[in-house]
Amino acid sequence: MKGLFTLSTVSSEKIIEIIDLALRFKRGETKVSYPGKSMATLFFENSTRTQYSFQMAMIKLGITPVSFSSVGSSLAKGESLYDTVKTFEALGVDGVVVRHSKDGYYRDLDSVRIPIFNGGDGKSDHPTQTLLDLMTIYEEYGRFDGLDVCLVGDIKHSRVAHGNAEVMKRLKMNVYIAGPDEMLDDTAKVLSLDEAVEKCDVINLLRVQFERHSEKLDMNEAEYLKKYGMTLERVSRMKDKAIIIHPAPINRGIEIQSEVAECEKSRIFKQMTNGVFVRMAVISMVLEDKL
Repeated sequence: MKGLFTLSTVSSEKIIEIIDLALRFKRGETKVSYPGKSMATLFFENSTRTQYSFQMAMIKLGITPVSFSSVGSSLAKGESLYDTVKTFEALGVDGVVVRHSKDGYYRDLDSVRIPIFNGGDGKSDHPTQTLLDLMTIYEEYGRFDGLDVCLVGDIKHSRVAHGNAEVMKRLKMNVYIAGPDEMLDDTAKVLSLDEAVEKCDVINLLRVQFERHSEKLDMNEAEYLKKYGMTLERVSRMKDKAIIIHPAPINRGIEIQSEVAECEKSRIFKQMTNGVFVRMAVISMVLEDKL
């Protein structure tokens, strides 16, 4: 089984290599094409950016994307994830992108021979999101070593937070977390958001994972924004070159004031653009047996 499942098993040097290739794709320096190949996107959880940026990456690489909808599929008849993936393998696709609610779902797919790309698993990991976040940061600073980054919001339920923190620490970034006590864990040292906006080079906002909470938040949206959200007032206290990133979808008026989403320091839509080039890099490196 090959592909990209988690960055925890990928060396820091290889991560930099992926980002470098993505940057070269973005600059138009690398022409790679795989005519005749096809890949399927198998998303068992909702997705816009990840699913369709993978498809756009495929198109740019000359690969035909094949969409899968769980609605109306044999999942309703009890088909397992394994059998669904094996079905697409049997149909002749050259790889699959999978998002699934189960942590480490890919461990159940050992006998699959085509490449598997993790589009997000449970609360564990989202490797290509981490890569595009890193690419966006690198474009701003040209380095990782010594940068201060704060992951803000629903840390406990966020695969982005857990994946980002692990890699960022390896790249010698100083990682902090901020948010409501009930949403925090032991991922990193805790700061208040007001401390973070004055200290950090990168504010990495996170969506509140409402669908993963067993209980409702003990505050309304306005209270959350006031206490733990990114407001224009907090933006005004950020360092001159500091930036705001967010994996999206954004909950305007909850973790981010609407005006902040497209303010001068926001790189949220730039991240989406970078996601296409990161996924081009990952796909091509796997197909070329370089990852």
